[in-house]
Amino acid sequence: MPTVQTLLMFATASLALAVIPGPTMLLALSNGMGGGLRRAAWGIGGATLGSAAVIAVVAIGLGSLMLASAWLFELVRWVGVGYLLWLAWQLWRSPVTDVQATLAQVPGREVQGRAAFSRSLTVALSNPKALLFFSAFLPQFVDPVTPLAPQYALLGVLFVSIDALVMVAYALAGRQAVRWLSSAGLRWLNRVCGAGMGMLALVLARVHRQTA
Repeated sequence: MPTVQTLLMFATASLALAVIPGPTMLLALSNGMGGGLRRAAWGIGGATLGSAAVIAVVAIGLGSLMLASAWLFELVRWVGVGYLLWLAWQLWRSPVTDVQATLAQVPGREVQGRAAFSRSLTVALSNPKALLFFSAFLPQFVDPVTPLAPQYALLGVLFVSIDALVMVAYALAGRQAVRWLSSAGLRWLNRVCGAGMGMLALVLARVHRQTA
């Protein structure tokens, strides 16, 4: 099973990723503003289920890869480190999104209950970036010499729990969150998260060298 240090690193990285306003976060914010916590809860449930499904698909694929070739699995881990560094650079230099303009295009205010659930589930499942990201992210925290299934289960539960809590915070914050997410605030958030992800990738690369 992952060590406490590994879990703390994973939780910190997951939190940094969750606070970046992505499609499911914007849906949670829109649902909270337009329909209150009840509608937002349906949407959060759908997004959480979608994330769990994507993580399960990635875990099954990576588990099969590990059984097929330990060397190939290590190659995937190193490619993942490179991908995380690339994401860090993209976050650092990414243009700032106009959150208010984006929210105006999010169809979360007109839907109710189960419709919010299905919409958020669809968004979570249909995002190819999530599949690619989890394929690069999760192997960095897995010990290949111990059973994989319990590790992926623990990491998956931890990630979706943190993600859901952040979505609840977005939904509860509502209009106040829109004011927080100003251009200057988003630029600061992107750069802090990008720098953190870059440092995480370098730390993971160093750990891999020491354990290789």
